Amino acid sequence: MSFLRTMSISGSGLTAQRVRMDTIAQNIANASVTRTANGTPYRRRVVVFETRDDAPDFAGLLNKEYENVKGVEVTAILEDPSPFKRVYDPEHPDADPEGYVNLPNVDTTKEIIDMMSATRAYEANVTAFNASKSMALKALEIGR
Repeated sequence: MSFLRTMSISGSGLTAQRVRMDTIAQNIANASVTRTANGTPYRRRVVVFETRDDAPDFAGLLNKEYENVKGVEVTAILEDPSPFKRVYDPEHPDADPEGYVNLPNVDTTKEIIDMMSATRAYEANVTAFNASKSMALKALEIGR
């Protein structure tokens, strides 16, 4: 596997995790929005990752068939179908006739945990990228 391919794979991981962190930040920012443009509360969004085309399966990696590995990509940002939280607040402008308000299905604790996970994955990709860069520089120094 070439150094440039390794850096490309790490770069794809960085990009994917950045999209994930942006989506989590959007979820946290909209955790109390009870009415969006379509009239419903904000729905939590989730990022879906997939391996890029031609990537081998795990068994292929064990058999050293990794020449076609190309990294990861974001294939979709989906809305979480879980139900909204219902809170009794008859004074709220978005309350239904029974006095209940539908709040977004965003759990800030879960979002913070997801953000920590995305941050760790981002840091791991930065470390892998820097290690590849360092190895390439050392290889160039050998040629002097």
